Amino acid sequence: MTGLAAVLVVDDQAPFRAAAKAVLRRLEGFELVGEASDGVQAIELAGRLRPALILMDINMPELDGIEATKTILAAQPDVSVILCSTYDIGDLPPGAAASGAVGYVSKERLSADTVRRLWDNRHAGWSAA
Repeated sequence: MTGLAAVLVVDDQAPFRAAAKAVLRRLEGFELVGEASDGVQAIELAGRLRPALILMDINMPELDGIEATKTILAAQPDVSVILCSTYDIGDLPPGAAASGAVGYVSKERLSADTVRRLWDNRHAGWSAA
């Protein structure tokens, strides 16, 4: 056991997955354990890899991030999910805040500091960055 928080990155666009991996490399205490390109893959990998944190895109083919989050958290309530998308906070789809995710970050604002802040406050309820 490495003592690092295992992270799963879920996004249908490879450039964002690459950006998220770059952020994680600068974030002490976290380790990328897998990548998925849709919600169905996210559910399967979350069950197999048991990540502590999932960076989850909202809009994806097959199954969107909100529904994938609900399914994952029903089976693994200790997982922390941070939803990511290009939405302004006021334009988030219905159900985002109620999905069980600990928070939301705009893809444009994804940084090591933002992920750390959302992670550190994950037990305080829904938060947006």
